[in-house]
Amino acid sequence: MNTVILDGGMGQELVKRSFRPVTPLWSTEVLLHEPEIVTDLHAAYIAAGADVITLASYSATPERLERDHIADSFLSLQSAATECAERAREQAGREGVKIAASLPPLVASYHTDLAPATAQALASYRRIVEAQATRCDLMLCETMGSIAEAHHAATAALESGLPVWVAFTVDDKAAVDDPRLRSGESVCDAVEQIGALGVDALMVNCSRPEACGAALQVMQSSPLKTGVYANAFKCASDLKAGGTVDGLAARNDLGPEAYADFAADWQAMGASIIGGCCETGPEHIEVLRQRMHALA
Repeated sequence: MNTVILDGGMGQELVKRSFRPVTPLWSTEVLLHEPEIVTDLHAAYIAAGADVITLASYSATPERLERDHIADSFLSLQSAATECAERAREQAGREGVKIAASLPPLVASYHTDLAPATAQALASYRRIVEAQATRCDLMLCETMGSIAEAHHAATAALESGLPVWVAFTVDDKAAVDDPRLRSGESVCDAVEQIGALGVDALMVNCSRPEACGAALQVMQSSPLKTGVYANAFKCASDLKAGGTVDGLAARNDLGPEAYADFAADWQAMGASIIGGCCETGPEHIEVLRQRMHALA
């Protein structure tokens, strides 16, 4: 089985490469003031073996920008993110690398109770799609914590005509035999309802590797492609709305080799799209690529 390799985390890696203070919309400031480090990180992931790089526009949603009083920067940030990815791909000179648009939670990761109602959510996701679609190869709805959130993002993404991948974030503490989204809804229900929309892949991301494996097992009931890109936080649910990820603690037991061990299990379970999320970097993707090719 040919495994598509995603890139790793952007936010934490950019923190390491920037001298700017971390703020709730820190990554947007990097796009505006230090785009070269975003391009360099994309290039590092491509060099490590990533087949897909995702735009660094995760926090540039209409709702987050409005909250921080920079709503007028929406289009310039979206353009900056796509330019960074395009420049990295061009410089890398490696054929076949794809750019994924990013459709994240509109208000805050892990806090589905703060998500906008349907009309507003669809309008905002359509703005993001309009800004990104013509310069991307696929649409990635990521860190979706509820069925409604995923439905809104996927509906807008499907209107682009591009392939659509949907990645759920799951409850790290749910029972292994009953995986749940962060909303408390069952992964089984999410797979059934979002899979029926006509998306191309269902995945799980930004959750502990152990929880990702349990959710992936349920996803195998779907005929769609499946995938995983886990985080390496001790507890991601500690992140407050409007907070910054530098306040979360990283696990010290998920270096590149240990993470690749989990990935080998995901591949054996049927996952065909594998990468990393927060607290994974180019070194994780390099080892992951080597391991996935060895197992192919």
